[in-house]
Amino acid sequence: MKKNTPIAYFIAERISQSANGSSFSAIITNIAIGSIALGLATMIVSFMIFEGFQQEIREKIFSFSAHIQITKYDAKESLESKPLSLESKTFKQALAMPEVLHIQSFSQKPALLKTETEVMGSLLKGVGRDFDSLRFKKNIVEGGFISFNDSTHSNDLIISKFFANKLELKINDTIIVYFIQDPPRVRKMKIQGIYETGIEDFDNQIVIADNKLIQILNNWADSLTGGYEVFLKDFNQLHNGMTEKMLDIMDFDMWLDTVTARYAHFFEWFNMLHRNVIIFLSVIFFVACFNIVSVLLILIMERTNMIGSLKAFGAGDMLIKRIFFYHGLRIVLRGMVVGNFLAILIGYLQYRFHLIPLDVETYYMATVPIAWDLSNIVIINILLILIISLVLWIPTSIISHISPIKAIRFD
Repeated sequence: MKKNTPIAYFIAERISQSANGSSFSAIITNIAIGSIALGLATMIVSFMIFEGFQQEIREKIFSFSAHIQITKYDAKESLESKPLSLESKTFKQALAMPEVLHIQSFSQKPALLKTETEVMGSLLKGVGRDFDSLRFKKNIVEGGFISFNDSTHSNDLIISKFFANKLELKINDTIIVYFIQDPPRVRKMKIQGIYETGIEDFDNQIVIADNKLIQILNNWADSLTGGYEVFLKDFNQLHNGMTEKMLDIMDFDMWLDTVTARYAHFFEWFNMLHRNVIIFLSVIFFVACFNIVSVLLILIMERTNMIGSLKAFGAGDMLIKRIFFYHGLRIVLRGMVVGNFLAILIGYLQYRFHLIPLDVETYYMATVPIAWDLSNIVIINILLILIISLVLWIPTSIISHISPIKAIRFD
């Protein structure tokens, strides 16, 4: 077998070299290369876009909400935060866990935003210096983030573009904020920044302020906050035992909420998209395999005389099968080179120049996102070459049924 392999490869190479110009073989070969290239490029770009959507929306969600949120249990499910201690055993033990990347404190309080002409309800989220502002700053379209003060609370307010447009506000404008409590409180605050995510759950509801403001309004000590937000080093750990570990260290009056439960509609959408991508890729795999089988059958039929001559000279069926297997493999590899180049080129152009726009209200982003994941590209290429390598043996089975005498006479 090893002795025959170089001969088979040599003949396959000569067949490939002879299939040029405007011959029928050349046309069929180029069609096969083009179909494989187009199919592979489509598969790679599909995964780039899917991963891009998932990453983009996840980043937007994680800029407002951590993987795990721990709050005081409230049977009424009020939007108003109940106080938790920053010196609690739960907080300290969670901070010491090797799986935990970062913990930040937060509080929530319903508020009314009032201008001379409009009044709108909102949910004020209080954050402190431990807040991951770098992650959030990606959402800011105007202005900056809160300027925290060591001695007192900051009057800076971050609102969404939705609120800014409805209330006709711009950076450095002042706004009256009413807090519904007994007795009611009023604060005059300054618009420090305007953010936009395209996600109504955030844009139509949440404004960001200093957590110290809520502590003062609620008469809390500095050691009290509305809850803890826990970021894990690996998001996949969330449902691989990490939730249970957190529950084990929590006090009886605490409540745990995961980001996948809180924003279940997004993560269910990701799962649906993933299933659709897999189905789509399976169809493309099938079409690519069908095309290469059809092309190889045509090439075998076109080379019937050559097959008959080789058999007449004593060549075995396995040797001739290898010749056409290597010939088909060369076609596939050429198509894959072109396909990878096309996919990377399309991905780069979209990533760099944002050529394809999207409706923000529908897709939560202004342009088609691209995520560069080398592992996906490698896996797709390996799967394609393995599956097609197996499929290539199917059309070569016809060689065993070709009679040398009839083949030599065949024209």
